[in-house]
Amino acid sequence: MTRNLILILGDQLNFDNPALEGFDASQDALLMVEASYEATQVWSHKARIVLFLSAMRHYYDSLASQYPCGLQGAYLKLGEHQFATLKEAWAQQIATLKPKKVIICEPGEYRIQQDLITLCEEMNTQLIIRDDNHFMCSKADFKHWATDGKNGQSKELRMEFFYRKMRQKYDVLMDGHKPVGGLWNYDAENRKAFAKAGPKNLPVTPKVNIDELTQTVIHVVEQHFPHHPGSLENFIWPVTRNQALQFLNTFVNNQLAKFGDHQDAMWQSADNSQSPYLWHSLLSTSLNLKLLNPREVIAAAITAYQKHQLPLASVEGFIRQILGWREFIRGVYWLDMPHMGEANYYQHTRALPSWYWTGETHMNCMRQTINDTMKLGYGHHIQRLMVTGMFGILAEINPREVEAWYLAVYVDAVEWVELPNVTGMALYANGGRFTSKPYVASGAYIKRMSNYCNHCKYKPEVKLGADACPTTTLYWNFLIKHYDSFSRNPRTALMAKNVDRFSEQDIASLKAQVQYLLKNINTV
Repeated sequence: MTRNLILILGDQLNFDNPALEGFDASQDALLMVEASYEATQVWSHKARIVLFLSAMRHYYDSLASQYPCGLQGAYLKLGEHQFATLKEAWAQQIATLKPKKVIICEPGEYRIQQDLITLCEEMNTQLIIRDDNHFMCSKADFKHWATDGKNGQSKELRMEFFYRKMRQKYDVLMDGHKPVGGLWNYDAENRKAFAKAGPKNLPVTPKVNIDELTQTVIHVVEQHFPHHPGSLENFIWPVTRNQALQFLNTFVNNQLAKFGDHQDAMWQSADNSQSPYLWHSLLSTSLNLKLLNPREVIAAAITAYQKHQLPLASVEGFIRQILGWREFIRGVYWLDMPHMGEANYYQHTRALPSWYWTGETHMNCMRQTINDTMKLGYGHHIQRLMVTGMFGILAEINPREVEAWYLAVYVDAVEWVELPNVTGMALYANGGRFTSKPYVASGAYIKRMSNYCNHCKYKPEVKLGADACPTTTLYWNFLIKHYDSFSRNPRTALMAKNVDRFSEQDIASLKAQVQYLLKNINTV
């Protein structure tokens, strides 16, 4: 009888995985599974599938090389087994090996964790779920921070206050008890748009070596998922720890200094020759697969800051994404599941427009963002939040369909980070659980932060008529529809006040425009 069956998931590719603690190859078995359902539960981008499968195979080969006498258990490759789901594969291995215990590091997805708990109960097998030491704030610590100690009720959740606690706990950018530079947050300095000439001296797009193993995976994905969205011609993502470390070194040495100023800006080059990644780190895939540890990423940024006297606003802004937002989002996900996945505060029900998958829309901001997404499996946070996400809330699209789209099309998407960002930030579907207002704006915001509007048939300042920007039209409709709640919120009261300038005829005309727009949403 096998002593322990160790399960390793596709986003747990760290060699200090807690599930491996105490692993003895002579007594224990290890199992990794490529399950087709994980690529088809949402219509996954081909690059996302390749990233996971290639990284998993590289990881397993590296792990196996540490045990010259071999490993018990299996690595089940796509097409070489009959199991569609992880649960089916686990059940077969448990039945065959009859382990005394099944051991796993905390899964990053509620569904997978529940499947495993249910399975082990059904098969009368002891399950050990070990704390995930990759993250800098455990689930228990986050829950303690997020709840009132007297009655266990959740208090107001704001990332900024959590972030300050984490800075203090880990002594990150601290000068004694005070933040370095005197401020906790330099976000106000990191919202600059590009000048009319656009970005200059952009960093070269990084590349990875597409080795024989990855080439094999690309072939497998094209064979098994030929009709899935996305291209594999621009695959640049690290699939090994060494590649991830190279990306980290490239970013902190070449891009971090300029990361802050224009991290919210977007740009369409005339010949599409400029790097679409701008100065963004491209480290989210490596962090989410655990090829990189957040502690080493933060340490590398601080070392570069001190060594090269980098701008504090850039360094703090980057660290806030890792130590603040990433840890906060993970905590909120586990605090609020499973009902987070059902939240629909505004009761939006409209179907996702077909052009979310094709980019075939006259709205240039959406066309550019979606075309990049399908080409690269990538879009930076403002493209996600204030272009595709904002249209989702303004057009009253069903949150479940928007969430599934985000999980499918971005290479760095895993549910614990995707769901709260889309539900809570982009769509306000959880009613402001951890945000103070809906993130909505007219086309004027997109014009200010990009040159997309320069190449568009619609005019961002126009809300009625053939030239009206759909984003602008829907924005004013949203304000009118939710006027009362916007008026009561100090963060949005000034936005609502602009509605007071509308006459009854203005409102009637706008509603007619909206009705036509939404009726023909697939052809805008």
